[in-house]
Amino acid sequence: AAARRAALGAACARAPAWAALSAAPRRGFAAAASTVKITFVDSEGNSETVDAKVGDSMLAVCHDHDIEVEGACGGEMACSTCHMIFDEATFETLPEKEEEEEDMLDLALELTDTSRLGCQVIVTEAMEGITIRLPSETSSQM
Repeated sequence: AAARRAALGAACARAPAWAALSAAPRRGFAAAASTVKITFVDSEGNSETVDAKVGDSMLAVCHDHDIEVEGACGGEMACSTCHMIFDEATFETLPEKEEEEEDMLDLALELTDTSRLGCQVIVTEAMEGITIRLPSETSSQM
């Protein structure tokens, strides 16, 4: 067992950090992914609260829970059909938008100062309990 741990340690030192996670010994069943509650509100005021997996994009969360967000480009940041509107406090905690996202958002309908593309926003544990508004329509240039 000690030799296995030493070999594993040497392999992890050469491998990327994420590789150590998949090579780590596990006890029992693999731990369930951490989730947070996120509420999506459509343009008619209908809301749905879902368990969003930490590490997933908001677009993936919507698709996993059958929330009507198109994502025509499949999350490749080549359209604006996963446009979402965040509250100011949540928006301020998100990483900066890249220029490509800004360019795609310029094509979005109902653009606000707190608009983001759902394919570019990754769920974190700090997002527990947030509410995201979905615009009434989106535009696809694809």
